[in-house]
Amino acid sequence: MFHVVMQGTCWLLSDGAATPLALGPGDVVFLRNGSAHALADNPATAQVEFVPERADPSSTIGQVRIDGSGAHSVLLCGAYELDRTRSHPLMNELPDLVHLPARSAKHSELRHLIDLLATELAGRRPGGDGIVPALIDAMLLYILRAWIDDRSVTETGDRASSGWALALTDPAIGRALQGIHAQPAHPWTVHELAARSGLSRSVFAQRFTTLVGEPPLTYLSWWRMTTAGRLLRESDAPLSAVARRVGYTSEFAFAKAFKREYGTPPGRYRHPIARVQQV
Repeated sequence: MFHVVMQGTCWLLSDGAATPLALGPGDVVFLRNGSAHALADNPATAQVEFVPERADPSSTIGQVRIDGSGAHSVLLCGAYELDRTRSHPLMNELPDLVHLPARSAKHSELRHLIDLLATELAGRRPGGDGIVPALIDAMLLYILRAWIDDRSVTETGDRASSGWALALTDPAIGRALQGIHAQPAHPWTVHELAARSGLSRSVFAQRFTTLVGEPPLTYLSWWRMTTAGRLLRESDAPLSAVARRVGYTSEFAFAKAFKREYGTPPGRYRHPIARVQQV
């Protein structure tokens, strides 16, 4: 989930924060696991359950209004449905609570997107129901990018020593990851990835393993299977085509590798058999 303070102030009370977190105009908070939390004008205020009201039942956009005696505040709130069965290591590295304060005067792209969202929501112009969800999806990427930028530099201003935030911003390892992500079917070798990164084979292998947490070809296999799982669920491409798109010339070899990774054959993964419980 995410919350953006568009106007006014509030407090976030969450299991992910040891103490109540004061939020001001432009502040963004992202709760990776959607953990239980509350938003209040004051930490001592009694909490009240609410359900957003939707003018159009078919729309994903709703609003809630809670009148009180305090100052007027406006928040933009949303949620994402992410597949937890095979989350990317970057998501696992995120803290449960990410706070991006506006007072830091950083992350201008995220601020511009928030302004655009506010305009769309306030104007209710034609096409808004299509534009707003697309902007919300983009916001997740901008939040992650902002966290990566902050994480890659320590509080003392030095570069972090390891982690996905540094791996993605490291010029050499970043180029290798871009190649793997863009062309999972390519028969990558450590030597070729090292050449792409501009490093010697030994230096590249050690640096990649330190930052990413596993050797280059191990990550390549993980990414290929992750891509295969997405293709199976999101397309009707035959298994042979899926196998080729992730670097397997043999459908049999692909099916064997997929079952070893997921614990189920690719065909069953694509069409899970419904279990009937007898009463």
